[in-house]
Amino acid sequence: MPAVARRALICGISGQDGAYLAQFLLVKGYEVWGTSRNAQGGSLGNLRALNIIEKVKILSMLPEDIHSVVNVFSEVRPHEVYNLTGQSSVGISFEKPLETMSSITTGVLNQLEAIRIVDKSIRFFFAGSGECFGQAAEHAADESTPYWPQSPYAVAKAAASWNVSVYRKSFNLFACTGILFNHESPLRQKHFVTMKIVSTARRIACGSDERLKLGNLSVYRDWGWAPEYVDAMWRMLNRAVPEDFVIATGITQSLRDFVQTVFDEAGLDWRDHVLVEPSLYRPTDPIAIVGNSAKAEELLLWAPTLVGSEVPKRLYREYSISEELLKQREAPG
Repeated sequence: MPAVARRALICGISGQDGAYLAQFLLVKGYEVWGTSRNAQGGSLGNLRALNIIEKVKILSMLPEDIHSVVNVFSEVRPHEVYNLTGQSSVGISFEKPLETMSSITTGVLNQLEAIRIVDKSIRFFFAGSGECFGQAAEHAADESTPYWPQSPYAVAKAAASWNVSVYRKSFNLFACTGILFNHESPLRQKHFVTMKIVSTARRIACGSDERLKLGNLSVYRDWGWAPEYVDAMWRMLNRAVPEDFVIATGITQSLRDFVQTVFDEAGLDWRDHVLVEPSLYRPTDPIAIVGNSAKAEELLLWAPTLVGSEVPKRLYREYSISEELLKQREAPG
C-alpha cells in the first residue's frame, strides 16, 4: 500500500511565513491545511502569489476560542501543527497590547490544550521571537540566554514560549519553539518597516517626490530570508526529540545600513529622501538584537545562506520585478 501523506495544519497560513511554509510542505508531499480568521472573506493573496491556493484546504478558526480550535483540530487530525498566527508587529503591539497578548498567548495555550484533548501525538511548532531577548545579551543570544522582553509583543511571545515548554515537560507533548529573528521577503506586509523602506524607495525611483519618514535609524537587527526559515521549522518537528532552537543569521546591520542598501539598489542617495521623525520612535526599543544559531546548525543541519546586506538587496530586487505577483496578492477574494 502507498504511504499515507503526512498532514500539516498551518495556523495563520495567509501570512508571509504561512504561505512559504505551505509551499515548502507541498513540495515534500504533505497534505496541507491552513486556518484563517475568515476563510471565505479573508485575504489569501500570498497563497495566490505563490500559485498554491488551489492546493491547500482552508478553514476558519479563532485561536482565542478553545471550541473553535478543538473543532478544527478534530476535523483535520493533523500530524503536525505550525502556529504562525497572532498579532505580528512590535510597533502595533504598543497600540494594541491587549489584542497582542490575547492573539499570541491565549492562542498558543488553546492549541496546546486542543492537542491534549484531540490527540497527544500531534507535533506542535510555535513561532517565537528574538525580540524576547531584548537587551539581555551582551553577545549573540542562544537558547540559554534569559528573556528580557521590551515590548507587549515580546512579552506575549515570551509567555507563549514558556507555556510550550511547560506542556512539553508536564504533559509529554512534542512541542517546541523556534526563536525566530527578523526574516523578510516580498510577501511581508506593507506596514513593516522593511517593506515601507523598499516600497517607498521604489516609488521615488519611479519619479515620486515623497520623503520616507522613519524613527530610530541606530537600531541593529539580525535580518534573514523567510523561505529559509520555514525549512528550519520543518526540521524542528521532524526530529526524534522536541527542543527549542534559535533561528538567526548571527549578523546584524543597522536600520540606517538597511536603508542605504535599498536606496543604493534604487540608484538613489538615501540622505536626499529620508527624514527621521521622532514621533515614530517606539517607547522602548532594544538597540541591538542578534542571534546565535549554532545549535540549529549542529542538530538541525540548518544554516542561512542569505545574510547581511544581501537581504535588503534581494528584497528590493524581488519586489521590483514582482508586479504581477503583487497584483495577485492584493486582489480581492
